[in-house]
Amino acid sequence: MTLGPLMVDVAGRSLLPEDRDVLEHPLVGGVILFSRNYEHPAQLAALIAEIRALRRPPLLIAADHEGGRVQRFRSEFTRVPPMHRIGREYDLDPARGRELARTAGWLIGAELRALGVDLAFAPVVDLEYGVSEVIGDRAFHARAESVAVLAGALMAGLREAGMCATAKHFPGHGAVAADSHVALPVDRREFADLEADLLPYRRLIANGLPSVMMAHVVYPAVDERPASLSRRWVTDLLRGELDFRGAVFTDDLSMAGAVAFGGVVERARLALDAGCDMLPVCNSRPAVLELLDRLERRPEPVSSLRVARLHGQGPAPGLAAREELLASDRWRQARTDLERAAEARPSLILDGEAS
Repeated sequence: MTLGPLMVDVAGRSLLPEDRDVLEHPLVGGVILFSRNYEHPAQLAALIAEIRALRRPPLLIAADHEGGRVQRFRSEFTRVPPMHRIGREYDLDPARGRELARTAGWLIGAELRALGVDLAFAPVVDLEYGVSEVIGDRAFHARAESVAVLAGALMAGLREAGMCATAKHFPGHGAVAADSHVALPVDRREFADLEADLLPYRRLIANGLPSVMMAHVVYPAVDERPASLSRRWVTDLLRGELDFRGAVFTDDLSMAGAVAFGGVVERARLALDAGCDMLPVCNSRPAVLELLDRLERRPEPVSSLRVARLHGQGPAPGLAAREELLASDRWRQARTDLERAAEARPSLILDGEAS
């Protein structure tokens, strides 16, 4: 069975019968985990083992785990600072900032991979324009060059830990005040004025970026549809002009930024026609069931292959792998470095509030 284009959530800390039925459907290719799915490492490892046992190839398992406000698993995980703090370190000492970004990527990836999570939706490469509260300190920096350097270092750290990076939110969410979780943001700049936002993607793609998450933002100078549902953005610009060869995710299709463009089935069709490979649908089981019943699409072999390449690499995950990680000098030093950078505790983002 190939991996389908839908990424769905599950209700709790173990699988219910309905969860199993959903995850075994051929249109499903991945699972996104939230804080409600986590109690402690042993429980998370058991839940992931349940999910992996359902399918071959196994479903892709992902989480929003950037650090700062957006870190789904906290108890018994290292508290990772918001990326803006790493950007501040970079301003003070560029070498130190780059190393801290790489350390953050390695530690995020290593802690998640040890328990079986394949993919963290990170890094955020939106620029900090000072207008978007939903991005805010999730962004590394206001300067495109600095974002490119730091995101590249974090991507390298993830790769070293056996995890792929997902750059988000293409082509850029930082210049709009509206939050696409609750409204439809519109960025009225001309295409030429977006070059700074695109620069980090150009650099990351040149260095083998494995996946991208599209923004639910409309750029009227380019297309009347949001980038996540736009063939102009996904196929012509991202895959064409920028020569991106990896997997393309939409942001959550349940978010208000996508709702203005039809029911969930219509949104999914638009996203697939635009060229997206995987469509997260979170916190709305009725929407998932409607898609499974009405979305008449077979998994595309090329898309399934792109998604399959995002599976985590390295030793078999489990509690033994986690214990080995936590006993290592590298983990202890990385934890110390990151927790020092995270001294100013950020506010939390609740489940469903960030992708």
